[in-house]
Amino acid sequence: MSTAPPTADLGHVLVTGGAGFIGSALSSLLAPQAASWTVLDSLHPQVHPDGVAPARLDPAAELVVGDVTQANTWDKLGDLRPDTVIHLAAETGTGQSLDEATRHANVNVVGTTQLTDWLGRIGHLPRHVLLTSSRAVYGEGAWSSANGTVSYPGQRTHRQLEAEQWDFLDLEGLPARADTTSPMPTSVYGATKLAQEHVLSAWANSRGVPLSIFRLQNVYGPGQSLTNSYTGIVALFSRLAREGRTIPVYEDGKIVRDFVFIDDVARALVAGLAEAPKDVRVLDVGAGVRTTILHLAHTISDFYRAPAPKINGLFRDGDVRHAVADIGRTVEALPWAPEVNLVQGVARLQEWIAGELEEAM
Repeated sequence: MSTAPPTADLGHVLVTGGAGFIGSALSSLLAPQAASWTVLDSLHPQVHPDGVAPARLDPAAELVVGDVTQANTWDKLGDLRPDTVIHLAAETGTGQSLDEATRHANVNVVGTTQLTDWLGRIGHLPRHVLLTSSRAVYGEGAWSSANGTVSYPGQRTHRQLEAEQWDFLDLEGLPARADTTSPMPTSVYGATKLAQEHVLSAWANSRGVPLSIFRLQNVYGPGQSLTNSYTGIVALFSRLAREGRTIPVYEDGKIVRDFVFIDDVARALVAGLAEAPKDVRVLDVGAGVRTTILHLAHTISDFYRAPAPKINGLFRDGDVRHAVADIGRTVEALPWAPEVNLVQGVARLQEWIAGELEEAM
């Protein structure tokens, strides 16, 4: 049974990108108890192909459709003076960001400066701003040698990947932790998320606004887009296995990720919103468990009794080899801990997908 989220006095809340996967899950936990819950979202067709808000968005939410990169979008919010700002709006495709860097920079960086500019124009300072950032800011992060020496091997180049040099020789990836791991993004997406963190931190420190930055690992679960081909490897694998097809697995299958269930992420955000920090805090949110992509593929194919996954040696430029969070500091700071393991989460996702497909028939 899931633990109840702590009570929070959020006042009037503005959620950018709030009609998406995470925003909708968060709305069901918090929107009914807020003084008001305003969602600013572009309903981008890559996420919302039918151009409407998802049914999972809580009825208490007031939706304002608009592009966060445009100043006049913010002015459409009228007399709203949010006590709490939850900044979720982002472009999130790692591979896609290589070919659409301007789009990612516009939404993730300019969209954030438009937020702070709007707050300046209306002469208002929120009590708390929460930004969802990404594990992508770490890039490959820190690695350790056999004698315990820690180093940052940097980015795997296209030439290395083409030569199937998947790993860094004689090194082992370490869990990322915001207070000890230096951010060194290796994708355009990660670079824009780190810039977004820097913009908001500089603004918040100057204006005295408490800021929480939560770096999320790979989030999955009910409510995620089943049509967005640029994000959501769990949903992609689920679709293939459900159709009885073989799941293709990139590199040698040993890419490591930290898959965290959507309900656990939503509860972490609720816990973080319950008490604002004194200034700026950065926390990691994940399951804290290393999972190889091959293990994930087997977990999903086993669920459907689909053919065994097949390692194909293909690769994607910009992908990191190893990404997992050390959540010890987050568990100490918040009344929170992940509750859903991978097997449970995959099963709950499949149940939801089955319901969605049945409803669509």
